[in-house]
Amino acid sequence: MRILGIESSCDETAAAVVEDGRKALSGVVASQVDVHALYGGVVPEIASRAHTEALCGVVRGALEGAGLTAADIDAVAVTYAPGLIGALLTGLSFAKGLAYSYGKVLVPVHHIRGHIAANYLASPELEPPFIALVVSGGHTSLIKVEDYTKLTTIGVTRDDAAGEAFDKAARVLGLPYPGGAAMDRLASEGDKNRFRFTVGRVHDAEYDFSFSGLKTAVINLVHTLKARGEVIEGALKADIAASFTAAAVATVCRGVERLYENGEKLPLVLSGGVAANSHLRKALSSLAEGYGVKLYVPPLSLCGDNAQMIASQGYFELLSGAKAPLWQNAYACMEA
Repeated sequence: MRILGIESSCDETAAAVVEDGRKALSGVVASQVDVHALYGGVVPEIASRAHTEALCGVVRGALEGAGLTAADIDAVAVTYAPGLIGALLTGLSFAKGLAYSYGKVLVPVHHIRGHIAANYLASPELEPPFIALVVSGGHTSLIKVEDYTKLTTIGVTRDDAAGEAFDKAARVLGLPYPGGAAMDRLASEGDKNRFRFTVGRVHDAEYDFSFSGLKTAVINLVHTLKARGEVIEGALKADIAASFTAAAVATVCRGVERLYENGEKLPLVLSGGVAANSHLRKALSSLAEGYGVKLYVPPLSLCGDNAQMIASQGYFELLSGAKAPLWQNAYACMEA
């Protein structure tokens, strides 16, 4: 079964064709990074307009890359939640029109479920049940995947997501947008023990995450150092990045570790944009090894927003009977 996937939840316009949920036949992404870099972050209205301009091209490219036409596909899978509402609506509306025109089934896919499904493409042997850790710019969630379409949320962030905290820290350090990759490289050059940042905790919710305090702490540190006349460059900047990264990674790992401390034995699956962070990957690898569980990590190409993951999850959603009517709406916020 060949599924065309469409993703437009934030600032990447993507389309892909995946066969039987496990084999990517094509994948095309139109990035808006250069446009939003002018503003230091994603501007929702600009993102929506850019999606509108790019959708025809990326879908055509995905079909041609797979050697197919729209008539050859079995269904159209599209992200309907969560994300920027205008951006979601552009992709959803395009998918509706395409599905209606060719008489294809429209399959609604949750963005977080899509991120998890990236690992089905990278590791064909992976099957539920397992524990999924989704770490991205808008989400930090710990989820028990009991079946391909049956997921139970164990823990979530109570405020900022990990990716958002990284972006804000990168901005205050004067790093270029998007800040995740730059922070990763800079942190590798610094002393993570120079500054002590508190690891976020949530009272009476041992599996939940909190990054707001950490984000505020790094901003306050930089402002304090500047007020003293210090120039935030060189080794000092690298040490701040390293110290912040160590605290952010520890915050993510804390909830996961508590889960395995309490007796969980299922494999651990990492996904989301922040899954590309080398420090997080290394820490989770050590954690998984320490508890004797297998860790699945997607390749860097499948960490960020992409349509392969949407098409993959769309296949499993369709098998479970999920079909969207033409009046399907988009939602900015919704649990997986």
